[in-house]
Amino acid sequence: MTAPTRTASRAERNPAVRALARVGLATIGLLHILIGGIALAIAFGGTGDADQSGALQAIVAVPGGLFVVWLAVAGLVVLALWQILVAVTVQGAGKRLTELGKCVVYAFLAGVAASIALGGGHDASSSEKTMSARLLALPGGVFVLAIIGLAIVAGGIVFLRNGITHRFERDLRLPPNALAGVTTTLGRVGYIAKGIALILVGGLVVAGAVTYDPQKAGGLDGSLKALVGLPFGPVLLALIAIGLIAYGVFWLVRSVAARL
Repeated sequence: MTAPTRTASRAERNPAVRALARVGLATIGLLHILIGGIALAIAFGGTGDADQSGALQAIVAVPGGLFVVWLAVAGLVVLALWQILVAVTVQGAGKRLTELGKCVVYAFLAGVAASIALGGGHDASSSEKTMSARLLALPGGVFVLAIIGLAIVAGGIVFLRNGITHRFERDLRLPPNALAGVTTTLGRVGYIAKGIALILVGGLVVAGAVTYDPQKAGGLDGSLKALVGLPFGPVLLALIAIGLIAYGVFWLVRSVAARL
């Protein structure tokens, strides 16, 4: 075992690091529950931003919410660092890239949460539309945007496959009890719902590239709201929302019960 690997292993075993990593896992669960709740409200005629920034702003609005968001920032930062530790200790280039990809996602969420906690706000949908517009203005930008959209679709297909085939259970280290069965069921529903949501997001990004219309590439919030205008769209949106809530509960249970 090399010196960096030994250092990473010691850090992984640190109780404080493990506790904050669990806070990060719980934060991901809470965000998905709130996003699903906002999406469910939109399906029944309500309003709100069904994305990470909308969920975090909802937390800040309640008493004590600012403390919760700062705790979430700390947890997400540690969780991002945790993925680096895991990347150092796992075997195989593919697994390392996967763990580093998770690190980037968690670090991004930590940045969004910190921005909102500082009062700056963060409109994810507008930011994504602005980025799309800038890409379309560049030579070859339409191809870059289309590739990004296809990559999001591919990610959605992976989530969908993992939910249908139960593949996500390979890395789910839960003690063998009744709770494990409930958790895996929540995970299956949640993975399928998130997969569908990501496919919708990626599809709209590709549509924005093909039509040179950055307004179509509005992220998760815009993609979910676009369903409302479709035949049976509110029903589909409600089902996806329930699935996202199940995915959030799955992460909450995992944050408490799963072995890290």
